[in-house]
Amino acid sequence: MPTDIAWRMLFGGRSGDEPALRAQIGRMVSEAIAAGLLAPGARLPSSRGLAAELGLARNTVVAAYDAMIDAGVLVSRDRSGCFVASPGADAARSADPEPSAAVAWPGRFAIRPSRLPQITKPRDWTRYPYPFLFGQFDASLFPVAAWRESVKAASSVKEINGWSLDQVDDDDRDLIEQLRLRVLPRRGILAAPGEIMVTIGSQHALSLLVQLLVARRTVVGLEDPGYTDTCNMVGLASDRIRPLARDGRGIVPDAAFRACDVAFVTIGHQCPTTAVTPLSRRRELLAAAAEGDVVLVEDDYEADLSTEEEVGLPSLKSLDADGRVIHVGSFSKVLAPGLRVGYVVAPSPVVDELRALRRLMLRHPPTNNQRSLAAFVALGHYRAHLARTAAVLRQRADLIAAADAGLHLSPGLRREELLGRGTGGARRSGTRPGASARGRPDRAGRHLLHGSGAGPPLLPARLHGDPAAADRAGAAAARGGPRGLFQVRRPPLPGFRSGGRTGTAALC
Repeated sequence: MPTDIAWRMLFGGRSGDEPALRAQIGRMVSEAIAAGLLAPGARLPSSRGLAAELGLARNTVVAAYDAMIDAGVLVSRDRSGCFVASPGADAARSADPEPSAAVAWPGRFAIRPSRLPQITKPRDWTRYPYPFLFGQFDASLFPVAAWRESVKAASSVKEINGWSLDQVDDDDRDLIEQLRLRVLPRRGILAAPGEIMVTIGSQHALSLLVQLLVARRTVVGLEDPGYTDTCNMVGLASDRIRPLARDGRGIVPDAAFRACDVAFVTIGHQCPTTAVTPLSRRRELLAAAAEGDVVLVEDDYEADLSTEEEVGLPSLKSLDADGRVIHVGSFSKVLAPGLRVGYVVAPSPVVDELRALRRLMLRHPPTNNQRSLAAFVALGHYRAHLARTAAVLRQRADLIAAADAGLHLSPGLRREELLGRGTGGARRSGTRPGASARGRPDRAGRHLLHGSGAGPPLLPARLHGDPAAADRAGAAAARGGPRGLFQVRRPPLPGFRSGGRTGTAALC
């Protein structure tokens, strides 16, 4: 049996940050068994002895041992103590043949989503010193103290009695109210309570909308390049996908656009280029959509992470005069993806159908998270968090622009161009961006290019010591932008741009 010092070393990584110390004890014992540090049949210290050794209450250790006995990790022997269970115990429980062995499952699948192009990311990306990685956020920016205060505010007996009941297909009224009063108005959107529905992130919202709006013969317009999973979801539902043409000002409102039944667009920060559609083009798109009777789904996944140049630029939904725009938003990029809170803003007939469809899947998103987020917004923490995050991201963008380490930075449009107050032309992709007198990049929608290579593209190619790869990535961008996963037509992937659905990790 290990010595007392060994036990102290084994449990040295515990902390009071996790909800229950007994869960930490169970996890550490299980890891020690898996690593071979505790062999089958090894006797664990008595609950009293381990509690004294670790400075814990005996009840905590007893509860941890009981949980591991129930899970089959340990076995208890009368008057002898607790021992590591032998592999034979688990083998006996799993000796029955698997029922699936007699079923040819691939032939039973109606769809094969695993065969669709997937966005893959290394699970250990946080160990890289410069994690320029698609779709992750910077946990160091999460407002821990403010969130704890908000969770505490939502955890009184009165509050729990309010959110713990089955809401059937309803949402937390406090969160709906905060969305109406403090979140959506930042984007120029005024909505009634019956026009808002909470989802488990924007991905869930897009999935619901595809199921509601897209049939096999529905003509669907998708940005090319565009968000991979939107293309995947639509591809499972419709045979009639139309790539939408783009120019330097965004989606072109041409005849192909007007011929669509529904179009999915990322107007605020186009995915994956991060380009920002100017106000004049937004109005042109709405006019063309009205002419062709096109329903527009505005995926505004990171609206509250707008740059200074984009402040005051209204969302497509706020400009919508005839109710044909469905707005999708999310807190995943601006706050944390693990919260899984998004929302849809749409005419009430659409929301009514979405609620009924959502109920068939999961009834409603967890209301404890909804109430905590409502408190977070109501207490003013959300506004403060946005200000702090914007300052940090601006500083990081300035550092990258100033470093000039051979990075290929593609310029976007000036603030005057975005808001329709000037006619200056955008520079060519691949040229070195200018900077304002304060040292800030003078254009919105800037994006960083990566070489692809065999491994995960976590660093700019030139920082990997491969300037040729960076040059190839820049040339690919000049020929029309990202390839592979982000295109409706998918040729081999030579390179892609950081940005799009990146959130705060884009410049970590």
